[in-house]
Amino acid sequence: MEFDAVVVGSGPNGLAAGIEMARAGCSVCVFEARDTVGGGARSAELTLPGFTHDVCSAIHPLALASPFFNTLPLAKHGLEWIQPPAALAHPFDDGTAAVLELTIERTCATLGPDAHAYAKVFAPLVRNSVKLIPEILAPPAHLPRHPWALMRFGMKAVQSAQKFIDRHFKASHARGLFAGIAAHSNMPLDHRPTAAAGLLLGMLGHSGGWPMPKGGSQKLSDALAAHLTSLGGRIVTGTPITRLGQLPSARAILLDVTPQQLLQLSGEQFPPSYRWELHKYQYGPGVFKMDWALNSPIPWKADACRRAGTLHLGGSAEEIAAGEEAVAKGRCPERPYVLLAQQSLFDASRAPQGKHTAWAYCHVPRGSKVDMTERIESQIERFAPGFRDCVISRHTMTPLDFENYNPNYIGGDITGGIQNILQTVARPSLRISPYSTPVDNLFICSSSTPPAAGVHGMCGYYAARAALQRLGYNRHTRG
Repeated sequence: MEFDAVVVGSGPNGLAAGIEMARAGCSVCVFEARDTVGGGARSAELTLPGFTHDVCSAIHPLALASPFFNTLPLAKHGLEWIQPPAALAHPFDDGTAAVLELTIERTCATLGPDAHAYAKVFAPLVRNSVKLIPEILAPPAHLPRHPWALMRFGMKAVQSAQKFIDRHFKASHARGLFAGIAAHSNMPLDHRPTAAAGLLLGMLGHSGGWPMPKGGSQKLSDALAAHLTSLGGRIVTGTPITRLGQLPSARAILLDVTPQQLLQLSGEQFPPSYRWELHKYQYGPGVFKMDWALNSPIPWKADACRRAGTLHLGGSAEEIAAGEEAVAKGRCPERPYVLLAQQSLFDASRAPQGKHTAWAYCHVPRGSKVDMTERIESQIERFAPGFRDCVISRHTMTPLDFENYNPNYIGGDITGGIQNILQTVARPSLRISPYSTPVDNLFICSSSTPPAAGVHGMCGYYAARAALQRLGYNRHTRG
């Protein structure tokens, strides 16, 4: 065999898989179709020279919290986290904003009559976050080390966000704040388990914050790649893999791909039952994304918005829910829920002196060809009058642009497949080890496996552990 392990795809999960295999003493080679590593964590000058934009992911609470990434010396390889003063701001039409602060107390100060209810929900989660995070970011069939803490979280998380909001919050600020966070799930808010996204990301905002890598998301990918090569791993870029026969011989092959690509690469090797499971795997809505080069910071009506790295623009919980429901029914909302990041306010390396960047996207039906530029910018103008006057240049990416950029983003779905109840348990199929396939040496390590979407590397880590177990590797981890 030429290598112990070959990995296809150099996104965070592919690099994590390669690192874990190398730490166990395996010889590893990673193949990447594009000329740079990173997958969903890359940066580029999308608008004008000197303006660094995150092509896909931008804000990384899960990367900072990742039990696997936290075992790696990524700072040694140039990764530096920037923590904005506030994780998130959610502005309203009256010029006020709900703010996800690093402390529960300061957050509650922005939530009016729901302050006590918010603290009652999140204080226990934050106290138990060290126990909870590894449990939440583990495969469904794992044996929990903290079963009671996980069970208490699960009883809340399995609900729909709409039901959770109606049960716990009465006033607009807390309802809107939780709805905006839960809408990261990219599903209608009356579907289960959308409350999970609101609870997990809210907890992470208080326990570790919503940070950004200094210099762009590419810096996280570069640090992972540098650590892999320091362990003896090899990375080959600019090499699309369209069939497994292109790969060198290896004892294990780990694919950072979704079920659609898995079928294309190796479907003929699978039994009909497994092919059927992969064929019926469901993808979620797409996204329409924009980046701007700006001549000044965004002029938010609410001063608190200037302290936050991330903004959720959508107004009330009811308006956000209506927009996400429209997307699920195949329509582009007139007032979309917009996720926006303003990295250059806190990272001067992102733009020339005195200039700024902004990054935003909204959910749209999968494969949509509708240009959402006007609707996204109207939502920003709604909460920051004069925003358009700040724009020097803009760059857009449609759902199909995303799929062309990264084939894992089927129809613009950046989550690797819808995260409903069924595809939380059976992701991508109902197997004790969801990373394994019926082919002994073939594994899947993408966000189409547990614990699903997010830049945390845990899908790759657990896929590598499954591969090492099958290979019978007992050598001590190194590095």
